[in-house]
Amino acid sequence: MTKAAWIGTEDWLGKVYSASLREKLESELEFPIPEILTPQSLEKYRDKTERIEYLFSTWGMPILSEEELAFYFPSLKALFYAAGSVQAFARPFIARGIAVCSAWAANGVPVAEFTFAQILLANKGYFHLMHLPGAGPDWCTDRDSVRYDGNFETKVGIIGAGMIGKMVIERLHTLNKVEILVFDPFLPDEKAAALGVRKVPLTTLFEECSVISNHLANNEQTKGMLNADCFGRMLPYAVFINTGRGAQVVEADLIAALKAEPQRFALLDVTWPEPPEADSELYRLPNVLLTPHIAGSYHNEIHRMAEYMYDEYRAYEEGRPLRYAVTMKMLETMA
Repeated sequence: MTKAAWIGTEDWLGKVYSASLREKLESELEFPIPEILTPQSLEKYRDKTERIEYLFSTWGMPILSEEELAFYFPSLKALFYAAGSVQAFARPFIARGIAVCSAWAANGVPVAEFTFAQILLANKGYFHLMHLPGAGPDWCTDRDSVRYDGNFETKVGIIGAGMIGKMVIERLHTLNKVEILVFDPFLPDEKAAALGVRKVPLTTLFEECSVISNHLANNEQTKGMLNADCFGRMLPYAVFINTGRGAQVVEADLIAALKAEPQRFALLDVTWPEPPEADSELYRLPNVLLTPHIAGSYHNEIHRMAEYMYDEYRAYEEGRPLRYAVTMKMLETMA
């Protein structure tokens, strides 16, 4: 029977892998190590780690060097990581020819759902017109006082057509006569055509779209990319949604654009720092809504990531193509 091991922390593994899935894996594979591996316990189980072929992990995955992998895991074939980004630890595994599978696609599903819901509400003027709890009767109910398009014959901008951006685009195509503009320098023209989107410069996207959603990969090149040159071009009633990363936004420039045109709106699930500093104007602006990084997988949703990795393990075991294997090339642009 193929030998496998858990690696990481009991807290995260217990949350992500449901009891039923752990039992299922342990009935199909041999787990000879009686506890979850950590960097501190590798030496203790050296006689067993050298025979491990599969590792299962999630958030809390330790960073191991190529030398440590060669010493402790000479038989390792695959790591199944039931979480999103593998940037911190994947390269030594891939360099040694070990398959690294990530549940980034599973983690993207709730982000895409969250974003799509916000886009639908934004295009209805929901965030401009909603009554704030405790605000009393001073509430503008005149729908004509706010300019908004509705979800027909409007333009939506997607910044970054990676995995999550594509999921949002798929959902937007369920609407009628919504034109989708995309900024993504890594998206070939033929793929843009296949996605049914119009590729545009970043500034054009901000100039034309009623709702703009950020899904840029998080790396040094994208930090501060969304700045005054973008936000200053927003339509006077446009909504900016950020479920990507807060560091990609120059916060002072966004605040200035929101103050310059009070009917612009920002829906921020991520900020930098996170949460914002206590004196940040984001807390006080009436045209900003903050949520505490809830777009990704939480509570029952995180079990989806483990289920994806179970399916990936079965594919590997049966010699079928892997759907979520990460390559060195992919690490150049993915989150």
